[in-house]
Amino acid sequence: MQKKWLYILLALFSLACSKDDDNSNIPLVSVNYYIHVNDPAYNAVTVPGGWMYLNGGSRGIILYRASNDQFKAYDRHCTFQPTSTCALVSVETNNITAFDDCCGSKFLLTDGSVTKSPANLPLKQYQTTFDGSVLHVYN
Repeated sequence: MQKKWLYILLALFSLACSKDDDNSNIPLVSVNYYIHVNDPAYNAVTVPGGWMYLNGGSRGIILYRASNDQFKAYDRHCTFQPTSTCALVSVETNNITAFDDCCGSKFLLTDGSVTKSPANLPLKQYQTTFDGSVLHVYN
């Protein structure tokens, strides 16, 4: 009987201490893209620092090329008051940050982190793998 209670307590403790890294306040939408980055349609991301918008995710995706072999993919859905219909981030003219006109939050494209509140959660990030010519964006 004591083992049963120990297992229950361990299960409750692990649930209480679990870390939420997936920005669960943003709707979960299946993302599974294969992109041939040498295709002229993706010219914007042929060099590091390049970015472009993609359809998909909750409110669209920002694809950012961080280096020759690393890409970042963020949902455009702002993490502050996500139920607001205007919670949408757009890349600023400096090509380094994204801004939500609705709440004023800013996010860094290199890692999705918040650089200006009121948002306190980073942008939802999708997984990426790159083999040198084909980029896979997924969750």
